[in-house]
Amino acid sequence: EPPDPRSRPTAAMKKLLTFPAGRRAKWVVLAVWLIALFGIGAGNLPGKFTDAENNESTSFLPEKAESTKALNATKEIQGSEEVTMVVVYRRDGGLTAQDKARVRADRAELNALRLADTTPFGAPIPSKDGTEQLLTANIATDGEADTILDPVDAVRDRVSDPGGGLQVKVTGSAGYSADAIKVFEGINGTLLLAAVALVFVLLALIYRSPLFLWIPLFSVIAAEVMTRGIGYALTEAGVTVNGQSSSIMSVLVLGAGTDYALLLVSRYREELRHEEDKHVALATALQTAGPAIIASAVTVVLALLTLSFAEVNGTAGLGPLGALGVLVAMISMLTLLPALLAITGRRAFWPRVPHVGDEGSDAAHGAWRTWGERIARRPNRTGVISTLVLLVMCLGLLNFDTGLTQGNAFRGEVESVQGQKLLAKAFPSGANAPTDVVVTDPAKAAAVEQALKRSAPVADVRKVGQGAPGVYYAVTLKQDPYSTAAYDDIKTIRSDLAEVAPGAVLVGGPTAVESDLRTASARDTKLIIPLVLIVVFIVLLLLLRALVAPLLLMGTVVLSFAAALGVSAVVFDVIFGFPGSDVGLPLFAFVFLVALGIDYNIFLMARVREETERFGTEHGMLRGLAVTGGVITSAGIVLAGTFTVLGVLPLVFLTQIGFVVAFGVLLDTFLVRSTLVPAAVFAIGSRVWWPSRLAHEGEPGGPQPEDEPLDEEPFHGGPASAPARG
Repeated sequence: EPPDPRSRPTAAMKKLLTFPAGRRAKWVVLAVWLIALFGIGAGNLPGKFTDAENNESTSFLPEKAESTKALNATKEIQGSEEVTMVVVYRRDGGLTAQDKARVRADRAELNALRLADTTPFGAPIPSKDGTEQLLTANIATDGEADTILDPVDAVRDRVSDPGGGLQVKVTGSAGYSADAIKVFEGINGTLLLAAVALVFVLLALIYRSPLFLWIPLFSVIAAEVMTRGIGYALTEAGVTVNGQSSSIMSVLVLGAGTDYALLLVSRYREELRHEEDKHVALATALQTAGPAIIASAVTVVLALLTLSFAEVNGTAGLGPLGALGVLVAMISMLTLLPALLAITGRRAFWPRVPHVGDEGSDAAHGAWRTWGERIARRPNRTGVISTLVLLVMCLGLLNFDTGLTQGNAFRGEVESVQGQKLLAKAFPSGANAPTDVVVTDPAKAAAVEQALKRSAPVADVRKVGQGAPGVYYAVTLKQDPYSTAAYDDIKTIRSDLAEVAPGAVLVGGPTAVESDLRTASARDTKLIIPLVLIVVFIVLLLLLRALVAPLLLMGTVVLSFAAALGVSAVVFDVIFGFPGSDVGLPLFAFVFLVALGIDYNIFLMARVREETERFGTEHGMLRGLAVTGGVITSAGIVLAGTFTVLGVLPLVFLTQIGFVVAFGVLLDTFLVRSTLVPAAVFAIGSRVWWPSRLAHEGEPGGPQPEDEPLDEEPFHGGPASAPARG
């Protein structure tokens, strides 16, 4: 019986997919891409995209968050949004007269600079034990990075680290913001250079050709440039973009784009061994590999778009940004890459040029065919052992801790953190970043002030001003303002004030911002993970036209995610010594690992279904694994490598994201996709395609499998032909 025609591209899709392989069309496609890239470069759209990044934590808050409302109120009272710059002077054993004179001289010099948008530094604030003095000033910021970075750098250039036993550090909320901005501003260049270099090396190792590797490399770089150009339009439309989301977008473009290139090129090489005309071979490759690439890309795009429902603006911004990157990468690999392949032809593969009749990786031979046959002999035992290994890895989740905060988010020490540690030795830790309290009903201000002074987490209360929104107090916490303990203290303060003036108090400031961000992140995780599962399941239903197979694939990928996160939690604690993980790490890891993990299962099962239509489920699984094993493994290594590049950046969260996704992709590639999924398919047999017609293979009226065209005796050890052993 002929294969199910629904598995083939429609005539319209076939024409669209094969267009870049045309003898004239290839030049048209190349010209369109070059013109578009030239236009984006001439308009400096990638540079404008970078300039549009906003790395202030307050920009990530949802409008309904209490700290957002408090920020708007304090801005109205003060006339602008302000961050505090704190200069800490310390000498162990006590400041000398010369030290105190230096503090006064520094204050005079700094005030003489008349730093833009910065209030004058007030009189030095001495500690009770005489070891420290503080100078403080407020910076009015409009959200632009330079309004914070320039004043902080100017002060640091003049006062930091004078030596002679006197320690001087610039910290405060302005110092923390400046250090974060510096890290994010340096992200794009460092990350892109490292990622492109890694992709270059991996492509060289995979293709072993000094010429060919430049074709997919140029295609993914073009996709990256195009994404940043179009991404600028998203920022103009109001999408929040920061250095973190921009970095992840770049990794997705380079990683996913290279994966799609590997899949298409692998099928192209396969066809070149059967077809003399390069255009025909490429058209066939596009018809067969194209739908799988589109399905996998659509899965990732839809999964990423679910992030748009997040309350945290930074997370919500990554949704359309990441989806754009994957979509552009797919388009580039199905248009620009085929056009370049059609232009260069076989010669580009030199010295390993494929010719008609050459032997290569096929469905009847090779290491992956042998591995599949070994699994098929004992599918139940193999599946149980693989599952147990993953479940043991999941036990590491018991070690997962969300102790990562803005105060310990950097790998290595930065000046703002060093300054906070110095300040905490002689002052209440919260003096570094006061908490804002706005009493919207002035009649209740006195009662609120007394309640604040009685509140256990509060060290000091100071009235700052009053305006139309209400009375504004600056509250000093006893705890480090960038600690999980302080975030809990914000909840305590809000609870205490709700009893005194219900509905009439807003609590904001840096600590409240971080507390609200953590609450919103936890809410986003609970909402978005089910959405991702639903979206991915629907895509698999449509692609495989079955119910059992999608459920099987979903189960294996979710188990793989839990195992990867469990192992990562142990590694972060025991090996890296990180203080904890970001509360949003499970969400990001889940979206990337489930969406990207399903990618490889789509590549595998789409080919298995194609082979099953002719040779039955057992041999279809063997043949699908044999012909896709090498390319999917290469793709997994490339994707894992690109995410590992996030580790070159000095932020703990990005390092953790890179490790979790890289480890999870490798786990999915080498254990789940290559062992667990085949074992499950062999054990279940044709029922894996239920309720489609393929579930009835061999039955009257159902598909009748052909004999497999092998050079040797066909394999007969699987469950479809004999009772499964083990």
